[in-house]
Amino acid sequence: MSSSASSLEERHRQLGLTDEEYARILDRLGRAPGDVELAMLSLMWSEHCGYKHSRRLLRRLPKDGRHVLLGPGENAGAVDVGGGLAVAFKVESHNHPSAV
Repeated sequence: MSSSASSLEERHRQLGLTDEEYARILDRLGRAPGDVELAMLSLMWSEHCGYKHSRRLLRRLPKDGRHVLLGPGENAGAVDVGGGLAVAFKVESHNHPSAV
């Protein structure tokens, strides 16, 4: 393996991409990504922009039911906790600000 290929592999890890994600990039592009492409993909696939680790957990939460006052779609949710009280949950959401 050449030193440039080795440093590019290290680069994807430094940017927070897993080896599997990097392999997916290679497969989809049919070539090694450039520095800008790799940086853009790492940002878009990050937890901050893409909820890469928490998405599967968020899907397990109830979306409707008698205690769900406001479900997904508004970047927040509200749940009736009884006694005339509700708890609001807010998850920071972005439209890929790093891609601007």
